[in-house]
Amino acid sequence: MPDHRRDSKPVRRYPRALRVNELLREVLAEELALLLENDERLGLLTITAVDCEADLRHAKVFLSSLPESAEEALGEHRARLQAAIGRQARLRRTPQLSFEVDPGVRQGAIVDDILRGLNDGEQR
Repeated sequence: MPDHRRDSKPVRRYPRALRVNELLREVLAEELALLLENDERLGLLTITAVDCEADLRHAKVFLSSLPESAEEALGEHRARLQAAIGRQARLRRTPQLSFEVDPGVRQGAIVDDILRGLNDGEQR
């Protein structure tokens, strides 16, 4: 039986949701770099991932850490960040942003602490 996939549209190996998430991460990282020039509270923030809902209404922005002052600054600059997404991304709607600490980074720190404790126990 012949393979009809060659005659049809090519199969995308990079789903739309992943492309949108990566695009949002890049746009937000660029805009945060610009905001950092005027707002020191945004220093040392690293966007680790973005998870946008399929309907594009909401997007969670995961950060490596989120000090209280940075969380406040992000809240103040949320409209500018969303406007940057609207300008640079061709999406049906601009998602409402929420900011959270990346749980993977937090869990990694816990595992690191456990391993350091085990290593300290072996050295005694």
